[in-house]
Amino acid sequence: RPHDKVLTSRSAVLTMAAVQQARVLSTCSLAQTSSVSRCASVVRGTPLRASVALPAAARSQAVTVAREAAWAPGSEAPAHLDGSMAGDFGFDPLYLGADPAKLKWYREAELQHARWAMLATAGILAENVLRPDVFFYSAATEAPAPFSIGGIIAVQFLSMHWAEVRRWRDIEEINSVNADPIFSNQSLPDHTDASYPGGIFDPLNFSKGDLDSMKLKEIKNGRLAMLAFVGMIAEAQVTGENPLDAWKEHVADPWNTTVFNAVLAGGGWFHFSGPGCAIPSSVVFEGITIPTPCLPFFGL
Repeated sequence: RPHDKVLTSRSAVLTMAAVQQARVLSTCSLAQTSSVSRCASVVRGTPLRASVALPAAARSQAVTVAREAAWAPGSEAPAHLDGSMAGDFGFDPLYLGADPAKLKWYREAELQHARWAMLATAGILAENVLRPDVFFYSAATEAPAPFSIGGIIAVQFLSMHWAEVRRWRDIEEINSVNADPIFSNQSLPDHTDASYPGGIFDPLNFSKGDLDSMKLKEIKNGRLAMLAFVGMIAEAQVTGENPLDAWKEHVADPWNTTVFNAVLAGGGWFHFSGPGCAIPSSVVFEGITIPTPCLPFFGL
């Protein structure tokens, strides 16, 4: 049939190009408005184009070719990671996001954790610079509070619950909660992504520029911040010091002040007790005992 012959011809062209320049990786779509379709792919960073004359009946068809996973050169990205999300480098070895609904939820969760981690790491470093005499791990218990801890927790619980429920509703049905139910003169503009609603959440109008580039920068910095936060917590639990103090000690004696030395000092990687925990197992704040356990691999 003419339609089958067109697809067969196109497959032959792609196969020949792949043999000449390695493997073709990307998604190829047939043009809707031209009799000639161009398939632009990337072979190890080099653009590759192939042209095929197509009749009008075949212009609405599409051919999909696997794309390379940037995090592991030479491997293929899972089919459900098509590169449309910011920071999509084809990483999902366990196929956790194979379900589109779960993938959408995981992206929202990643963004929220990334944003909190960026705030946390910036706050820890700022406190370390401004008040180096205060250990960041226990700084909250030493800061004067205008209200009781019970009142603060109650306000935080209610306000966070209110904000998160509305964010969840926007994820489930986009633009469904744009209008403020209390202040009717306040509302969010219509948006296509619940993670980037704009309006009051974009006071510097970053979305007016290259939003895709900003999304990529945000997720990259957020992922780095999540790793940094875990590192700061682990370092504090092992040394009982602020991150900048530990960094200064490492710079002063880089060969003998490392995470490996700390682990070996505690009996090695497989020693049951690990390098030990330098923080107390709990703290008392306004009469409330708050557990502060170490990470499991640091021992008791």
